[in-house]
Amino acid sequence: MKEKKKIKVLRIINRFNLGGPTFNAAYLTKYLSDDFETLLVGGDKDDSEESSTFILNQLGLEPIIISEMRRDIGFKEDKIAYQKLKKIIQEFKPDIVHTHASKAGTLGRMAAAKCKVPVIVHTFHGHVFHSYFGKTKTAIFKNIERYLARKSSAIIAISDIQKRELSEEHKICKTSKIKVVPLGFDLSRFQENQAEKRSSFRHHYLLDDDEIAIGIIGRLVPIKNHQLFIDAVNQLTKKSNKKVRAFIIGDGEEKEHLLNYCKELKLDFIEFNKEPQKANLTFTSWIKEIDWANAGLDIIALSSLNEGTPVSLIEAQASNKPIVTTNVGGVENVVLNNQTGFIVPPNDLKQFYNALNQLVEDDDLRISMGKEGWNHVKEKFHYTRLINDIEKLYVSLLNNTK
Repeated sequence: MKEKKKIKVLRIINRFNLGGPTFNAAYLTKYLSDDFETLLVGGDKDDSEESSTFILNQLGLEPIIISEMRRDIGFKEDKIAYQKLKKIIQEFKPDIVHTHASKAGTLGRMAAAKCKVPVIVHTFHGHVFHSYFGKTKTAIFKNIERYLARKSSAIIAISDIQKRELSEEHKICKTSKIKVVPLGFDLSRFQENQAEKRSSFRHHYLLDDDEIAIGIIGRLVPIKNHQLFIDAVNQLTKKSNKKVRAFIIGDGEEKEHLLNYCKELKLDFIEFNKEPQKANLTFTSWIKEIDWANAGLDIIALSSLNEGTPVSLIEAQASNKPIVTTNVGGVENVVLNNQTGFIVPPNDLKQFYNALNQLVEDDDLRISMGKEGWNHVKEKFHYTRLINDIEKLYVSLLNNTK
């Protein structure tokens, strides 16, 4: 019997830094059915970012890394990366090129179109159409994305809200070209050995049993608006009847600015190193075992000005932790307001503080909201659903080319 020809997929991601896009690309590379053959290509992380290659190693994946494909625009490097992508396409001969996030989406789709790849798909994990740049630069990026959308067989949005933003608000392409495929993860580890992990984390950071730990997880960059979180923590430590400790988990270009801001506020804070210390606010840098951190925390926050689908909030709910978040991007597709967390307007310190304070002061509410989280995310954001959705989309798009 003649062996069935496999569908060849070239998957291109911006860079292998810690975050949702790497998980998404890794699971799609690893777990697509035997009907598919996938090659994973990505750029290098920035120096201020934590590498996500450990995720690939755990799954036994060996990607091609193009060191010239970086986050920032650099015409010389981008041209080299584009040429390398064309060469990979010419050698691999994919049926589908699927790009993830902006830089990979630009260079990868241009190379795929030049090489006449039958199906070109792009996933918007977030977008830069507000709160990142000024009007002129934003307009340029929108026009580039509109051009690239015309070269694409389909655009994937990771939430219904993002689909509406891309089609109706920013006019990137017609609604009919956009398919909604939520992210998917292996969330089981967030339910495993929670008591043991909690004890370990709290011992590591000298947390007493009666101290309530609030965490925020992500890159220290302007769009994440950590200053709002710091302002709320500053108020909590002065006003709350409970003992509160806060943790900023992550690293990035804003770190020095945030440290100086804490000094201006005269906030009791530390940068954690190997020596145990106690403070109202601890900058931990990156923690790879985020299930360990989540187990030790009591409340998980997000203060962003713009988001795609915030992975930290999916993982928070998988860990049975209540959430306080700003209402940006796909947050309302992830968090059940007043059930698994509180959703407040962006950059509104009063409401952000009040929501945190309510969870700090009310033990029963904090616990009951946390328990609702797992039931909400365990199937909706599981990777098996992601794989099934993507395989159906790929087959449909290929059939349309015949």
